[in-house]
Amino acid sequence: MGCDGGTIPKRHELVKGPKKVEKVDKNAELSAKWKYCALTQEKLRRPIVACDLGRLYNKDSIIEYLLDKTAERPNAEAVVHIRGIKDIKELNLTDNPEWKGERCNTKGDVYEDMHGGMFICPVVGLEINGKHRFCYLQTCGCVFSDRALKEVKTEICHKCGETFKIEDVVVLNGTKEEVEKLRKRMEEGRAKAKTKKSKKSKASRAAETVAAPLESKEDAQAPQVDLTENSQENGGESSQSAVAGPSGSSGSATDSKSSTSSTTKRSVQEMTEKSEVFKSLFTTHSSAKRTKAQTSNWVTHTPYHF
Repeated sequence: MGCDGGTIPKRHELVKGPKKVEKVDKNAELSAKWKYCALTQEKLRRPIVACDLGRLYNKDSIIEYLLDKTAERPNAEAVVHIRGIKDIKELNLTDNPEWKGERCNTKGDVYEDMHGGMFICPVVGLEINGKHRFCYLQTCGCVFSDRALKEVKTEICHKCGETFKIEDVVVLNGTKEEVEKLRKRMEEGRAKAKTKKSKKSKASRAAETVAAPLESKEDAQAPQVDLTENSQENGGESSQSAVAGPSGSSGSATDSKSSTSSTTKRSVQEMTEKSEVFKSLFTTHSSAKRTKAQTSNWVTHTPYHF
């Protein structure tokens, strides 16, 4: 049995079996994760940032997402956990001196390594191309290979010298299991930060409530203290006067006289201790007063020149 033209078909051309599942090249997938932004699928360019789950983004695309979260994006699920600029960290990457850019060979007469990376590990020198495991530090943002962190065990950053802990190491573009572990750690850290913030707010409120009655008590006690001080001073003076005896009594008498004289005004003419010559200097003296015969009806002013 043949077809037109004398061709003989084979069995797989006539019998349709189940479709084979398309397999994705792991190397191509890994290289895409390390060369393209996880949100916009654009090529990574400085400044490059990473989240708590170890995904790589362009900082510009993250800022645009935070400014307008309602816009439709192809991979919006990759940034749902990012609430603000504090949830990302700018990476301190080391440039690869042998990197000449993609497709620099236009003639095609030179071998071009498609698995080359723009950045390398500053300790070991491995290229960041998806074949090796890399991590970054949340304290300073420096990126190192997992091999470098295992070979040189230290709590000080190899590049900038800043201290870090094991909890600060985040795997970049890790497996599903590693991503789940990082997600749990992120949620625990956020829960601890929320409890600390609530405790601080409660403590501040308690301090304010305690400070308010204390201030009112101080205001109320301030005049009482003054009164007690005045009473103590008066008591001290009275005791001193009591101890002084007759001299103290005479002093108190003179004080009372001065107080009465200051409160009640006396005329100069009533002062017995003053002489008549001194009293005649004032207009209240009898010699300064005129009789009716000495006064005139047409003079409105009364000059004292008589």
